[in-house]
Amino acid sequence: MDLVFAGNDRDINVYFEKVKKEPLWGGTRINLVDPLDRGQFQFRILDRNSKKLLFSRCFSTLYEEWQTTTEAENIERSLTASVVFPFPKQEIIFELYQRDKENKFDKIFEIPVSPQDIFIESGLKYNFPVIEVLKNGDPADHIDIVFLAEGYLADQMDLFLEDVNRFYNYLFTVDPFMSNIGKFNIWAVQSVSADEGPDIPGDGIWKNTILNTNFYTFNSERYLMTYDFRTVCDVAANVPYDQIFILVNSEKYGGGGVYNNYCVCSSRGRSSEVVMVHEFGHGFAGLGDEYYSSSVAYEEFFDLSVEPWEPNLTTLVDFDAKWADLVDSETPVPTPPEEKYKTTTGVFEGGGYMAKGVYRPALDCRMKSNEADGFCEACKRAVIQMIQYYTE
Repeated sequence: MDLVFAGNDRDINVYFEKVKKEPLWGGTRINLVDPLDRGQFQFRILDRNSKKLLFSRCFSTLYEEWQTTTEAENIERSLTASVVFPFPKQEIIFELYQRDKENKFDKIFEIPVSPQDIFIESGLKYNFPVIEVLKNGDPADHIDIVFLAEGYLADQMDLFLEDVNRFYNYLFTVDPFMSNIGKFNIWAVQSVSADEGPDIPGDGIWKNTILNTNFYTFNSERYLMTYDFRTVCDVAANVPYDQIFILVNSEKYGGGGVYNNYCVCSSRGRSSEVVMVHEFGHGFAGLGDEYYSSSVAYEEFFDLSVEPWEPNLTTLVDFDAKWADLVDSETPVPTPPEEKYKTTTGVFEGGGYMAKGVYRPALDCRMKSNEADGFCEACKRAVIQMIQYYTE
């Protein structure tokens, strides 16, 4: 279902665009109701007659990130959104919820949908060649990651496949992905672009590419994203997919990831494989950024009076719901940033782009810096929970 989110830093209006019937469903056929409660939004599919809950999923969008920028204080704008769910057998009600100031879900939109509606589009909009890079089993009980080519020319598909193999192999050197490699399938869609590389507005560079990615998202140079999620889904529909990773043909440092939407990374930028794992932490498991000293577009991203939904960040409002059980009784809370706690799971101040009031589980972690050895224990657990959701 394609939607439009519009408004400013305070308000959101949701508009329906269309329903499309994709040929393949890669998601779980068992865990149809999302148990993890992560993400800024949630949609629910209800049987129209009985009102029985058939399916739900939580997700985040670029829109709520944009709402925290200075631009959102001064103008109104719209951003597209798309959600994917199993095609219904009977009439349904689609409900959309957004977290309120207390992080509880409030309904903001609903619309009935009939599977017999003659205006439901079907088939593939883009028919690109597909490579099955890694096959471990049925998409119904495996996690299917699809890599999409962005800014690769027709004669650069061999390069794209080399990049895909390099990235996915690196992902499985990092736990808990490494110890769960048998639960994943990897696909590559050879989506050709007319021009090479992404847009770089800060340098006056504009390219004609299939997925319309650009650096300087929200005026942050390294933030490499696309506002065109509709096309992303249309291209990904060539395969059964759970997670989308856009691989951008560029040597410039950058990337991004939005939970249960998509991830992006430049293919040959500095520390590109490390960045890929960090962004996949966002997109796959809903992990929050643990750094707080880097320049970002956001202003006061978290309300310190509310416990954030991200599993690896806390304001201590409800720390027991986070990783309190992983903290040794002898570890002080908050935990001082001292060398003796370098490998300790604790509660270290600084995270979520804020130096004060937001806390993270470890001195360093892949969600904090490129220098970290891997994920901290709290992040590992969050990833494992997501793996179990898809595969068990």
